[in-house]
Amino acid sequence: MKRDRPAVLILHPAPAEGAGDPYVSGVPDGQVPRVAGHPCSGPGAGCRTHGLQASRGTLQGTPDTYGASAVWRESDAGVLEETKAVAAALDRLGLAHRTVGVARLTDVPGALAAAPEEVVFNLVEGFPGRPFDAGAVPALCRAFDKGCTGADSPCLLLAQDKGRTKALLQAAGLPCPPAVVVPVGENAPAARLPGGPYIVKPVCLDASEGIDAASVVPKAGAALRRAVARVHREFGQPAMVEQFIAGRELNVSVLERRGRVEVLPIAEIVFSAFPAGKPRIVDYAAKWLPESFEYRHTPRIVPARLTARQAEAMRRQARAAWDAVGCSGYARVDFRLDARGRPMILEVNANPDIADDAGFAAALEAAGIPFEEFVDSAVRDAWQTLGRRTSARVPRRVAARQAGRRIRWAEPRDRDAVLAFVARTGFFRADEVAVAQELLDDALATGPPGHYQSLVAEDESGAAVGWVCFGPTPCTIGTFDIYWIVVAPDAQRRGIGAALMVFAEERIAERGGRLAVVETSGRPVYDPTRGFYLNMGYREAARIADFYAAGDAKVVYTKAL
Repeated sequence: MKRDRPAVLILHPAPAEGAGDPYVSGVPDGQVPRVAGHPCSGPGAGCRTHGLQASRGTLQGTPDTYGASAVWRESDAGVLEETKAVAAALDRLGLAHRTVGVARLTDVPGALAAAPEEVVFNLVEGFPGRPFDAGAVPALCRAFDKGCTGADSPCLLLAQDKGRTKALLQAAGLPCPPAVVVPVGENAPAARLPGGPYIVKPVCLDASEGIDAASVVPKAGAALRRAVARVHREFGQPAMVEQFIAGRELNVSVLERRGRVEVLPIAEIVFSAFPAGKPRIVDYAAKWLPESFEYRHTPRIVPARLTARQAEAMRRQARAAWDAVGCSGYARVDFRLDARGRPMILEVNANPDIADDAGFAAALEAAGIPFEEFVDSAVRDAWQTLGRRTSARVPRRVAARQAGRRIRWAEPRDRDAVLAFVARTGFFRADEVAVAQELLDDALATGPPGHYQSLVAEDESGAAVGWVCFGPTPCTIGTFDIYWIVVAPDAQRRGIGAALMVFAEERIAERGGRLAVVETSGRPVYDPTRGFYLNMGYREAARIADFYAAGDAKVVYTKAL
């Protein structure tokens, strides 16, 4: 029988076996035993959980897909402070709860299978050394028929990748500093670099991992090459070289309660105590090392002192970013003001830190929302979701929300609209449109079981305004061609193309795909198309001169999925 009030399982990351127990109970401050690998053992940086000094203990684990080592860092230990805050709020609410730590993704199914609780309060922000694995936790909760607080899996996986998130935000028309993503082992491409100065970040880490004063470089050259190489060497993943915006740093917390999305008061990080020449950034030390200058001299002001125009622009853009990335539950959008005082979005943080001393809790307080009220609404919204689930043929995905439209399988009624906007783009010759018609007709005749997979994005009236067609490449194992991706001219610059691409990549991955391949023309008119593929994480793999016609090269892009 379903209870009138849900019981809650607080799920958080913990060190792997052999790396030390993350809990210290019954031991006075300053008398913590020196356990090898314990996040609060021995000399080092501060741990917010116990107010002591912490060392970094290497976990016994395997490298992630980028080859980064599994290390229990100060930022990982910080999640225990969130656990304490949520547990205390649940106590005040009178809701039954348990706390379980999981060291790796493979621990999660066992924890869920053994849990009688209906709702999981998801505090798994990442597993040491495997940043993307945490994104699967909400999907596992759904598989075990449990409500899950915060963002869903597609949103978490997207937001973990700064490059793809930036591409999506830009495609949605939102202002972001320009950037390029540099694959491991390569140098930043001089022709594609925005103007300096630059900040260099690991593309798939959060909590300011890998960011310090050396990450900011004034111009292209040796210093930039060293910063990129450092990310490649220390984190084993691509580096994002972003134009550094030297203005004020602000952030906007966004909260969803009972189906209503609220933008909370804007916060500012103040760098007034920083000496001249010191980069004014919230780096790893500023977030996690209490004894550092950066930590002690980056106070937060809520609400920030802004003009009405600036504040309104930031609130509007934060909400638009929430929609574009497909957030739910709670999120934080980070901004900088450029030299003209205009807000620029740095990144979107789904499921941000909610510890007592974190920015989200400060925004709740400024909005007059008690922390336990936030916890209560998160739990109840997750619980109510259990009763709203349906067995839709196509699972709900963030990509459908990213464009503010629904993405679905193409139907016969879409045929004329798709062929019309393919021709209306003006990019394709008549013989090319005929090929599009042939593929679309085949897909409509055979449906999802066929070779050609055809999906459309629809507008509010249900009319098709975007189309993507893909299928497995013959005589290969796990390689898929994305044959067509087209958005109606009057529906462009709304993020529909990026949403279709993400949706197609997810379908390909579900079918065992490991490599996506796209081909396009080398003509200047296709510059925006090629830029779109690069921003979506594709790399030029080949160029064949005069392939389509004299002076019209074929450019082949690939992306590992």
